[in-house]
Amino acid sequence: MTRLTGFLFLLSFVLAPWVGDASAAEEAAFKKYTKIIDYDAFKAYAVIPVRDDVVIVDSRPTRKKYDIGHIPGAINIPNTFFDKKVDMLPKDKAKALIFYCGGLKCPLSHKSAYKAEALGYTNAMVFAEGFPKWKKSGNYASVSEAYVKKLIDKPDGSVIIDARPARKKYNKGHVPTAINIPNTFFDKQKDKLPADKATRLIFYCGGPKCPLSLKSANKAKALGYTNIMLFQAGYPAWKKAYGAGDAAAAPAEKAMPKQAVKLEVGPDGDTITINSFKAILANAPDSIHLLDVRDPGEFKAAHMPNVGNIPVEELEEQVASLPADKPLVFVCATGARSSEAYDIVKMVKPDMEVYYLDAVVDFAKDGGIKISPPE
Repeated sequence: MTRLTGFLFLLSFVLAPWVGDASAAEEAAFKKYTKIIDYDAFKAYAVIPVRDDVVIVDSRPTRKKYDIGHIPGAINIPNTFFDKKVDMLPKDKAKALIFYCGGLKCPLSHKSAYKAEALGYTNAMVFAEGFPKWKKSGNYASVSEAYVKKLIDKPDGSVIIDARPARKKYNKGHVPTAINIPNTFFDKQKDKLPADKATRLIFYCGGPKCPLSLKSANKAKALGYTNIMLFQAGYPAWKKAYGAGDAAAAPAEKAMPKQAVKLEVGPDGDTITINSFKAILANAPDSIHLLDVRDPGEFKAAHMPNVGNIPVEELEEQVASLPADKPLVFVCATGARSSEAYDIVKMVKPDMEVYYLDAVVDFAKDGGIKISPPE
């Protein structure tokens, strides 16, 4: 054995304990939460529209982490300010909470999960692989309204795209500088997209319950665009933070003369008023036809009884077969897709008596619904 070889052999014995100790120290650097889920389990929860049975919490700092990229649908409660933002957690302490942060070496999600447990939450989990794993797996990141505001104030070439219907949504209020490519008419209006497919595209729609932004993002990806993000909190978050922008406030609903079925329409003649819709469901449900235009997965998860389902993207091919013996009313989760359904029918059959519910609708598994004014 040469002198150099002998030295290296001895050095390996000297360093081995230190290397092992360093690895162990890194492993024990923070206390890991008791319930950790992997990516395969997590992705079943991290869906758009967001699930009602879970809240996903980003425990990272707001400005430098969450704002510039987070898992779509996640709320932000930075661990450092957990106590000050604890009111963002659900009142139901049995609801599933999934915390995440910056990966396996990040302690923030674990710390936040323990804090939630101390408050009495009984179904907390940690997605320990966190945001790095989400991105590495090919998923879209979402930006916040604050980040979008910065892009508007200091443009960097990004294109902001409103995936909602034009007439009843975009034209009545949208994020400044955003172009409008309604998801239903994406293929017909894709020429609005920039020629350079490396341009960053940021899609938004009607909030965490609205899938139009995700659908449009997928269509853009299929066309070869390589830098796509979501602003999943969407127009409701923008409006809450910065106001309605250029759009005038929508006029208050006024009752039109009642028809035989006691259906009252909104000021533009295309919507059924929320109060009228509720009254018809309670007292004369057979006086109208109802059609749910959400996606099949959403419909299967929860829907009103005795209601049909045709996804809005499939409606144009089936307009001729729609019933016309009674008024037809379209419903969805936010009013966006149902307004597109209205426009589609009117293009094909302009004389057909059809309306849509412009409202936020929360569908319960037992068939019940909660209706709120549009955001």
